[in-house]
Amino acid sequence: MPRSQTVKVIGTSGQISLGKQYAGKTVLVEKVGKGVWLLKIARVIPDNEVWIHTEPAKSRIDRAIAWTAEHPSEETDLEVLIAKE
Repeated sequence: MPRSQTVKVIGTSGQISLGKQYAGKTVLVEKVGKGVWLLKIARVIPDNEVWIHTEPAKSRIDRAIAWTAEHPSEETDLEVLIAKE
């Protein structure tokens, strides 16, 4: 994506508007130098969910998802299930 430049004015409350298309987005704000900031749209992972994205849990979850794709669920016939008792 080509770079673009726009002039914005920081309001008296210290806010800057980036446009409605970014409303509600989470961003990382990195101070690169004096008067220079880099904004990156980000996804934040809560501390209690980090384990899902690290090994060995990530590989196990990926394998489980792949297995479920290969073995779709079927509706249970309760009459057949009761007859097996």
